[in-house]
Amino acid sequence: MPSTLPGVPDIDEDLANSIAERLGAIEHRLRDSVSTSDDMMRWTSRHLMDAGGKRVRPMLVLLAASFGDIDAAGVRDAAVLVELTHLASLYHDDVMDSAPTRRGTDSAHALWGNNVAILTGDFLFARASGLSARIGIDAVRRHSETFERLCLGQLHETVGPKVGEDPFEHYISVLADKTASLLALAGGLGASLSGAPEGTADVMRRYGEKVGVAFQLADDVLDLESDAATSGKTPGIDLREGVPTMPTLLVRRRAAEHPDSRSRDIVERLDGDLSSESALDELVSLLRADPALEETRELAARTADEATGVLAELPAGDVREALMGFTSTLVRRSR
Repeated sequence: MPSTLPGVPDIDEDLANSIAERLGAIEHRLRDSVSTSDDMMRWTSRHLMDAGGKRVRPMLVLLAASFGDIDAAGVRDAAVLVELTHLASLYHDDVMDSAPTRRGTDSAHALWGNNVAILTGDFLFARASGLSARIGIDAVRRHSETFERLCLGQLHETVGPKVGEDPFEHYISVLADKTASLLALAGGLGASLSGAPEGTADVMRRYGEKVGVAFQLADDVLDLESDAATSGKTPGIDLREGVPTMPTLLVRRRAAEHPDSRSRDIVERLDGDLSSESALDELVSLLRADPALEETRELAARTADEATGVLAELPAGDVREALMGFTSTLVRRSR
């Protein structure tokens, strides 16, 4: 009988209940994982955690673990590990992007300053590393590799493509490192720790790489289409900071290859002063009406199709169907 689970619509009722029950337990573990005697850190480390979030990465750990023993040793620690790592990266990202809000609340650096926000992110990374050590040496290795990719993805986004490097390939590689790497870790750890059939962990890692890129391309669309009240982020904040997104890359390419008044106007605004709210709002409105937004949405859908193609290698059944629904919701979400 179909049921629902946040992010995974119309799946088997028993599977939905199994995942939901364990997500509740993981939520408690998340809070326990940042327990500390330091009053300041106890407050700042729970700031984004208490602001909510869909817990996409822990959910993927549990879905992957459903191919084996979902209650096997290390599975719940892995779910907490990936969410702590994700939260840590958000503290750092918001500092680098000067983002004023996150998840509908003031960002940590806006409340306490850059130094506190960065140190809070470091604290969460440290607690995540402790969990990986408790799980085992393979988890330590995979987590450290993912941490390295997160750092390199942020660096490459910051410095931009090398001379002669294709900007689109560079951008997709940034998405793969900054977003997909952690989803690949979630899927791979969930499957391997649960004792899922041989080859499942590799499939889940490859799936995570694909669905992570699709997820971030969809986020490029969402960043322009939504408003702060629904998405929890200021629309177009990446534009103000000069961070490339797929829509802006597409507009720039069109302006270079087949210039028209619309694309030239958008590029001039992208390269101009966006410090005022009116200037940013006008640019967001132009991009919302530009074909590049729909092109990005279609690219996200095609990449999601590639992710579901990877899932075809897994045994048919309720878990695979749930992962299909998970993919669809990530890419077609409205907030």
